[in-house]
Amino acid sequence: MAEFYRDLSHNNLTGPIPAALAYIPSLKLLDLTDNQLNGLIPSALLERSRNKSITLRTDGNPNLCDDPASCESKPSSRQKGKTAAIVISCVVSVVVLFAAVIVLCMLRKKQGLKSSARGTTDKLHNEDELQLENRKFTYRQLQSITDNFERIIGKGGFGTVYYGHLEDDTEVAVKMLSQSSSQGTKEFLAEAQHLTRVHHKNLVSMVGYCMDGDHLALVYEFMSQGTLKDHVRGTGTAAPLSWEQRLQIALEAALGLEYLHTGCKPPLIHRDVKTTNILLNERLEAKISDFGLSRTFQSDGHSHVSTRVVGTMGYLDPEYYTRNQLSQKSDVYSFGVVLLELITGQPPVVNDPENTHLVEWVRRRLEKGNIEDVFDPSVPQENAVNSAWKVANVALACAAHASSKRPTMNDVVMQLKESLTLHGNGAKLHFQHLSSEKMYTDSGDVSQISKFDIEQVGNISDSEGPSAR
Repeated sequence: MAEFYRDLSHNNLTGPIPAALAYIPSLKLLDLTDNQLNGLIPSALLERSRNKSITLRTDGNPNLCDDPASCESKPSSRQKGKTAAIVISCVVSVVVLFAAVIVLCMLRKKQGLKSSARGTTDKLHNEDELQLENRKFTYRQLQSITDNFERIIGKGGFGTVYYGHLEDDTEVAVKMLSQSSSQGTKEFLAEAQHLTRVHHKNLVSMVGYCMDGDHLALVYEFMSQGTLKDHVRGTGTAAPLSWEQRLQIALEAALGLEYLHTGCKPPLIHRDVKTTNILLNERLEAKISDFGLSRTFQSDGHSHVSTRVVGTMGYLDPEYYTRNQLSQKSDVYSFGVVLLELITGQPPVVNDPENTHLVEWVRRRLEKGNIEDVFDPSVPQENAVNSAWKVANVALACAAHASSKRPTMNDVVMQLKESLTLHGNGAKLHFQHLSSEKMYTDSGDVSQISKFDIEQVGNISDSEGPSAR
């Protein structure tokens, strides 16, 4: 049976820890840090932690205790009733979740989906083969939620995305599978499976799903401020972003990718990192979305996996589209392009005067040693020069032509945190970027993407339509 890793940190969980968690033998990591849990940690769970059969993290829960003597006196009968209700609901949730994990593991062992969309849809409707932990909606409920699919907020290769709100006025995005999408059913299943096991504050969460007759849909949390692309390009009513906001968004998106690469077991490669798939909520907090093309990666001594090329023009890893070799560094390359978009405000392929890849466009201009030549003119540059140099260095390292020369997302996260600190101290510090010229001139393989390469990417890439909000 597959090992089970659960990251439930920073989720505002309340009540006691269910004792049933200790009796899930495949559960190898339980991260409950920074919640509002209380009461005594189950003794069986503590015993498993002591004998190293599970990694248990409970920091940041001041009302938790591991010794009965240190716990507060007995609660009132009213508190007991509330606690019992919480425990029962938690146990039921855990049992359902564990059943979902077992079913999904069985699904992954199958040799793939049937080639026709109809055959795959029939499999989806078999309740014994796909049980998701999220809420299941009927098509009629989706009609009600979306006011009969009145407001369209996005379109893509999967289908159309509609705005909706639940009975409690929670805003949601409803992503409907297009009947004409040849690969949509497969992507629907992949995304549903991935979203049942990824839980992070910088990843868009799934509220529920619909498998009703020929109607397939995923229901997500609504991201009211749209895509990062809208803000960087100044599309529609999207508000412009300051440099500090861009740095913070870059860090949050990097944390989401870092979780996919290192927090998921097995790791996930997103395969379609771009500004359209980075969504912003009302507080301009960034979350990675659209996991339809994501792929699990078994890092058992292998540096990559061979697979067909999918993705979006301008963001594809050169090694991936020339050799069909996908790795976590493929996401790193795409994220490097995103960082350059945040610095420059330019698209991945710049028409200046002919089509030039953004990585090459930035590298050539920075050889002159002036960051202002590439910095987005719509962004105030006060205290931005030093941190912009650092982010440019990180971005070009991410976009190195050879994947072996790219940093990991862990490294990128650390560098972006330093960039934010540097920006905050911009008036006091003078960043020494004397080595930057060496990086741009000596790294001949940073990203030498020719016009031919750009045309090849265009031939195999998917549409860059808006993602679900």
